[in-house]
Amino acid sequence: MRVMVIDAARRRTTTRAMAAMDDARVRATAVVDAHVARGALTTDDARTLRETIALGQAHLIADWPAPGVDDERKRAFVEEVRRADRGYPGGVAKYVSNARELLRASKEGKNPFEGWTPSVPTGKTVEYGSAAHEILEKIGMRETAETCFVLVAGGLGERLGYSGIKVALPVERATNACYLELYVKNILAMEKRAEGAEGAKNAGGCGCFGGGGAKAKSSTKIPLAIMTSEDTHALTLDLLERNDYFGASRDQITLMKQEKVPCLMDNDARLAVKDDDPYKLALKPHGHGDVHSLLHTSGLLSKWMSQGKKWVVFFQDTNSLVFRVIPGALGVSKTMNLEFNSLCVPRKAKEAVGAISLLTHEDGRKMTINVEYNQLDPLLRATTNPEGDVNDATGFSPFPGNINQLIVSLPEYAKQLKKTGGAIEEFVNPKYKDETKTAFKSPTRLECMMQDYPKSLGSKAKVGFTVFANWIGYSPVKNSPADGLAKFKSNGPTHTATSGEFEFYESCANLLRLAGADVPAAAVDAEFNGMKLPMGPRVVLGPDVATSFDELKSKVGAVKLGAKSALVVEGSGVNLKNVEVDGALVIKACEGAEVIVDGLKVTNKGWQWKPTGKGAPEVDALAGFVVKKNETAEYVFDKPGKYTLP
Repeated sequence: MRVMVIDAARRRTTTRAMAAMDDARVRATAVVDAHVARGALTTDDARTLRETIALGQAHLIADWPAPGVDDERKRAFVEEVRRADRGYPGGVAKYVSNARELLRASKEGKNPFEGWTPSVPTGKTVEYGSAAHEILEKIGMRETAETCFVLVAGGLGERLGYSGIKVALPVERATNACYLELYVKNILAMEKRAEGAEGAKNAGGCGCFGGGGAKAKSSTKIPLAIMTSEDTHALTLDLLERNDYFGASRDQITLMKQEKVPCLMDNDARLAVKDDDPYKLALKPHGHGDVHSLLHTSGLLSKWMSQGKKWVVFFQDTNSLVFRVIPGALGVSKTMNLEFNSLCVPRKAKEAVGAISLLTHEDGRKMTINVEYNQLDPLLRATTNPEGDVNDATGFSPFPGNINQLIVSLPEYAKQLKKTGGAIEEFVNPKYKDETKTAFKSPTRLECMMQDYPKSLGSKAKVGFTVFANWIGYSPVKNSPADGLAKFKSNGPTHTATSGEFEFYESCANLLRLAGADVPAAAVDAEFNGMKLPMGPRVVLGPDVATSFDELKSKVGAVKLGAKSALVVEGSGVNLKNVEVDGALVIKACEGAEVIVDGLKVTNKGWQWKPTGKGAPEVDALAGFVVKKNETAEYVFDKPGKYTLP
């Protein structure tokens, strides 16, 4: 009897809702007709609005005031609807249709992995600096000339406590180079090696990648595309313009602006308007999965194909280390013939990071995708392992941690996007007011993630992963000092501007160690913003110093650093044959300047990383310190030629 009462109540509620929707449709249609009759809207405007009403969105228009009131704002609303329609594959109609289906599944609590069983996919774990790595890196370096790069630039730094765009943040304070500068200069350094190899090959040499190499008469540019948003587009362009594109040519860098998608106010996928303006849709980012549709619709993929490019590398906005591992990962993609390669890090079982997994369906379908950690463990328990996600003999989970740096094979990628239009499987994550799941706490929207691209591929697609250790390939900056402190207190990685800077120094220092240098370990704990972090010598190796470990080894001899030393080296022609530093040393060499450092000993007061106090400027407050440069031995070679130090 109780069930019958509930069902009857639901039927009455549904009937009332349908009656209200019918009433809204009638009123909205009358509003449109009246505005056209009075000349307040054009027939094209009316067509757009009628299509909107037909999608169950009459509430947006039904209560508009009479013609003559807010007419300009109403026409602006129509244009905003059109822009939303153009910005989504399939238009607003497809968006609403997808939303209703996903919201229905969410309300019913459907398991997206029903019928799937996880296992460890095909991939390769690479020890940086090993013999196997050097082979892969040489293969990958030969592929860089045929590679394109895509920076998924994220957004503003509000979450960090920074008012600008994240790519404008300094990677480290020793040189104050920002993230976008670091990325562009890494690409240019690879380009120069590619040109040098091509020049050597044309001159009858082996064409191998060694040192900087002479610039060939004809060069192949390595393109960079940057996905921006309404919030970041102008700021990103301004950053590039003010810095003369950091040495790149203007036609080498393309900005692709991502449009936002409408927010949804209920399970019927009715679109929401802003709280303070009934003529403006509430819009939010759709997610970084839009990068695929932007590349497709922009025509860039076709352009790159015509230039003979073979690979596309996707990387994130604040990971300063990623270019260290890209050549080796390209080598993995080449040798394993991968269509899609996820760069990964070792991952502890149940660690809060997505895991790359091979899923096999009951019907035989297979796909290798990212599975979130809170989904992987229960899925394993329900299928293959009662213990769920556990560490193996290596001390890590066999399922590697996804860091959203991706490599795709361009021919297969372009062909697939031609089929799909770049659309990526979406999800919705509404926050319900109560367990009835009938009302939202606030409007939600559909989202998509770029790493879900393999879901569109067939079972025979070659999808895999490449694992490098965190110290060489992964140091994201994504938390504010306060959030980072909370993670520090719970013994988790802080992923702050503070940790990002010191991890960058330590990565460069470790590269010198692997190359044979005498560099003390980062043993001293320094406290900034309440977080104690290991601090050793602060080393900056500029992007042009070496683009491969083999090249770096050829330029590092008897190098010895003091525990509190600072070393900054920039320029492909610098050779550290014999140098000892107890203090601060900076060496900068322009293109064409060959500098042999042999027998140089530096002793000075060096630099100090001093904690900031209250009221510090924004960037200083983020890091928790300023750099006091007491004394510096600085050598700048700004003209081509051969030089020796001392």
